[in-house]
Amino acid sequence: MNESLGITPTTALIVVDVQQGFRDAEHWGRRGNPDSEQNIHRLLQAWRDVKMPVVLVSHASTDPDSPLHPSHQGHQLEEIVEGSADLHVVKSVNSSFHGTPDLDAWLRAAGIETIVVCGISTNHCCETTARVGGNLGHRVLFALDATHSFDRTGPDGRVLTAEQLMQATATNLHGEFATVVSTEELLEAVPRQG
Repeated sequence: MNESLGITPTTALIVVDVQQGFRDAEHWGRRGNPDSEQNIHRLLQAWRDVKMPVVLVSHASTDPDSPLHPSHQGHQLEEIVEGSADLHVVKSVNSSFHGTPDLDAWLRAAGIETIVVCGISTNHCCETTARVGGNLGHRVLFALDATHSFDRTGPDGRVLTAEQLMQATATNLHGEFATVVSTEELLEAVPRQG
């Protein structure tokens, strides 16, 4: 077991917004990291196999035209994340810590100090969750390759690719709000039963 990441049986996996609405390429544009769903699934399976805490988060957009609005099929979670969870948070903003039920209160009540963040999208809800989690005093591990992003046009009209945005997120977070890690590193560090 790789103990350098400090993963314990009470390390929570937070799976952010893995919802069907993100399949809508016409709405979101070109995406990166085609392996993200596989990596998210592998992390979830590892956490569930050893009964470590799992938190699923859903985005309930307030925009009726958004694929993530509760009235649309896109609000539903993807099949890869269906199954047991210790908590399901519903939010309408970027941070998973600003939803219902209160994630921070739940983590503290459960004695959880370390969280692993994965999901969609890298530079929005995942990055914001990591930043707020770090600001609240949680130890945050950010599973970069278990996230994905979309190309975005900046205020100057230049397009940053999904890959550039993922790298920017990694640079912004690492050593400041979180420790950026890979799925493989996390899987090696998961405590084994028995």
